[in-house]
Amino acid sequence: MDRLIKPDVEVIEVFFIRGQKCSQVFRLKNLMHTMSVAVSLTSSNPSIFSFSQSFSIIPPLSSASFTLFLNKPTDRPPLCSPPDTLLVRSSMLPTGRAHQDDLPHHFSKPGPHIFKDATLPVSFVGPHVAEFLLSPSPASQLETKFLFSKAVSCCDESQLTALLRVAAENGTPQFISALIEAGADVSEAAGSEEESLVSLAVKSGKAEAVKILIQSGCEMNKKMDRVVLHAAAAMNRVDLLEILCLGYADMELNSVNSQGQTALHLAAIHGQVEALQFLVSIGSEVDVTDHQGWTPLHYAANEGQAEAVEYLLNNSVFAKHAVTKEGKTAFALAVDQGYSHLYDSLHLGDLLHRAARIDDVHTMTSCLAQGAKVNGRDQNDWTPLHRAAFKGNLESVKLLISHGARVDLVDGTGYTPLLRAVEAGHVRVAMYLLSHGAKAGFKSLKGLMVDFDAEGFRSHPSLFNPLHQGKEMA
Repeated sequence: MDRLIKPDVEVIEVFFIRGQKCSQVFRLKNLMHTMSVAVSLTSSNPSIFSFSQSFSIIPPLSSASFTLFLNKPTDRPPLCSPPDTLLVRSSMLPTGRAHQDDLPHHFSKPGPHIFKDATLPVSFVGPHVAEFLLSPSPASQLETKFLFSKAVSCCDESQLTALLRVAAENGTPQFISALIEAGADVSEAAGSEEESLVSLAVKSGKAEAVKILIQSGCEMNKKMDRVVLHAAAAMNRVDLLEILCLGYADMELNSVNSQGQTALHLAAIHGQVEALQFLVSIGSEVDVTDHQGWTPLHYAANEGQAEAVEYLLNNSVFAKHAVTKEGKTAFALAVDQGYSHLYDSLHLGDLLHRAARIDDVHTMTSCLAQGAKVNGRDQNDWTPLHRAAFKGNLESVKLLISHGARVDLVDGTGYTPLLRAVEAGHVRVAMYLLSHGAKAGFKSLKGLMVDFDAEGFRSHPSLFNPLHQGKEMA
């Protein structure tokens, strides 16, 4: 005979409720046709569990109910792996041969008369258990996938849907999948006054969670999810930005938050250059302003984000010169914050180039003193020395060289400052550049050869005689 008693369950599932003394009823059936059976119940963890009755006598072919109790209320389910168990032992009793009070002594003696009929695992179920497993806790070290699946097996749709929001906030892909498979309503999870599950998952930073929700048909809430791109951009999560833009073809790239800021503004504030590059590449407006008239460049400058400033300058139309409602340019904001490393790119570089063009030595001196880069380039890769040489501004050339200007840098078309001076016919500037290390035999990208020898300036016949005279005078 295999056993005398048959339980009505294979697992005792306790519906756990925080702060309550939880319990679960189960039944045991006597399989004997003619004899009563004595039953003993013991727990693998008696400090946590107790029974309505630990010993009982069940008449032939009859059943009896038993209740498993948690000994005291608790705020967290007493989970363990492997789970606690209930041991069911039995013994045949000829009718009238034993009384219930004799059973503790009867089962205290091991021997062939004692049967081990069942070992029943104790499982905790319900939304409070699932919520506990979703939260960061020691339980995360357990076999949470199995425990979680058991916990949600007794949850209704509304409970599953509420848990799905928690799982999305935590960005736990395995729990999100389990809840959706169990019947959580993805479409109903984002009410009219709640941000969507996708938005919650994006804020968690878990790309796999976002993918699962999108693939499961989770829709965005256009009213509440205006800043979903903002969150990804602020974290510099290009992968999340890509997933969102691929998952929702109608994604509004220039949607704004309550301050009128786009995702590009947020990326600029945090100096997230990769996010800036991605957003601009798919059509975000670089020169857009918020409610205070701030462009992304204003924010990058105000936060001292040098790489972001450089990128935005290279991709904006008017942001460098735009003013906020308080009349501040990006340069002014950088000055207010003392970010001197931004002065050149935001203003001084342009000012130095302009001053070099008009031979304004005083302004040039001031710019250089404030941190303008003497070899800084404009959109055509001209340095201030290119500009001054082309205009024939000898005093500007002298000042720039005295501050470290490099005489052999080439511009976007391969011209050195010397070639620019030659092109414009400025002999004195050319001679000065030569005297300070400019290379006479140098070919530009356009093929113009500058070649000085004893006969003069061969590459530019119009300058041959005066330059030759200048050399003799020198």
